[in-house]
Amino acid sequence: MSFTLHPNLEKDCIELGKLKLCRVLLMNDRQFPWLILVPERENITEIYQLSPDDQQQLIRESSYIAEQLGTLFQADKMNIAALGNMVPQLHIHHVVRYQTDSAWPAPIWGKFDALAYTAEELEVTLDPLQELIKSSVTKEW
Repeated sequence: MSFTLHPNLEKDCIELGKLKLCRVLLMNDRQFPWLILVPERENITEIYQLSPDDQQQLIRESSYIAEQLGTLFQADKMNIAALGNMVPQLHIHHVVRYQTDSAWPAPIWGKFDALAYTAEELEVTLDPLQELIKSSVTKEW
């Protein structure tokens, strides 16, 4: 069985690349630097449904993404969550937060409509994020 990305994630995100387990997506919302990891496993809605090895790999990849995003964007806080209320396919949000952002200190979900990146903003944003994914190739997972 091949992996299929949920249609809402396809619609709302820009694919950046792949790690060992997860597909890496950029949420198309310029208000917050925001990546989503989606384990490439079919019919998984919860972390506990992954094999023990995949669970450990997910934690490694999530930690890597959180650390890299936090450093790249000089985050005050990284919000990491697996909600799944709207999209049942297991996916982990990694959102850069600042004490000065429009939703602080509340969660961002449901606060504002997404504001899509402009072509110019995407050009600037994609390069360092894709480099972050490429540099993971040398990691010993």
